Amino acid sequence: MDGYESKAIITSIKATSRASVKIGDSYYTLEYCEERLIPDVEDIDIATERRMLWDAVNAEVDNQIAETIDAVKGNR
Repeated sequence: MDGYESKAIITSIKATSRASVKIGDSYYTLEYCEERLIPDVEDIDIATERRMLWDAVNAEVDNQIAETIDAVKGNR
């Protein structure tokens, strides 16, 4: 691989976020996955696209945690 430069083209990016939380005496694992297709246009900033995707999947898991906490507390 020395001296070889990758010829691969990124056509999609995918991220999965997962978190486990203890609520009372129970553990809950929440997960969200999202895949985004990268359009074949100029000026695509892959690093920014990745960062935005991670922010989106992490926010979704955070929302799931909040909803789970509310649901469990509502049932007590």
